[in-house]
Amino acid sequence: KFDVSQQKGFMAFNGFMGSKSYVEGFQFSPADSEVFSKMAGCPDAKKAPHAYRWYVHIAAISGVRGLSSGAAAAPAAPAKKEKDDDDDFDVFGDDDEEEDEDAGKPKETRAEMLERLKKEANDRLTAKAAKQRTMVAIEVKPWDTEQDLNQLWKKITTEIQQDGVKWGENCHLVEVAFGIKKICMSFVMGANNSSDDIIEQIEALEDEVQSVEMTSMNVL
Repeated sequence: KFDVSQQKGFMAFNGFMGSKSYVEGFQFSPADSEVFSKMAGCPDAKKAPHAYRWYVHIAAISGVRGLSSGAAAAPAAPAKKEKDDDDDFDVFGDDDEEEDEDAGKPKETRAEMLERLKKEANDRLTAKAAKQRTMVAIEVKPWDTEQDLNQLWKKITTEIQQDGVKWGENCHLVEVAFGIKKICMSFVMGANNSSDDIIEQIEALEDEVQSVEMTSMNVL
């Protein structure tokens, strides 16, 4: 589909990956392995950011398996043409000037490069997970009809406080049966918070709370 060994095909692939995570569909497939095996190396992050992102991601999930996949090596680059406007363009960042600057430095092997890219991808996933926020909806049932449920809601949101947890600004009272109502409320928590811990703290108000049930949990 894309001849990534040629500049035109490579840049077309870079544009194609602008809104995609995988070459085909929504998960890793042989199509990703095929294109990956034809890459001469890791794309330049500035010149081809989408191809670079995809390459790092595929390297992370496939590890060094790509080395033994039996895929054909990337074909040699064609000879440069005179007065070619793209002579100075190198999608893999291997300009002669950079090679001169790196002379004398130990070269990174493909296995080392894949390991480094895998670590970088994992670090990004860890950082993303740390910023993840989740909205949790719960129902709090009281013991009887004489309880002031608005006051109970205020007590819960005031006394139960944790770093990373933010309570909803209001609640809804919904009738259950025989005049008894339940409190429908919500809170947003971070990756380091536990919904079970929050619910246990509410249930600890056993003189006023009969039970607590989580009704939904959605990642924001």
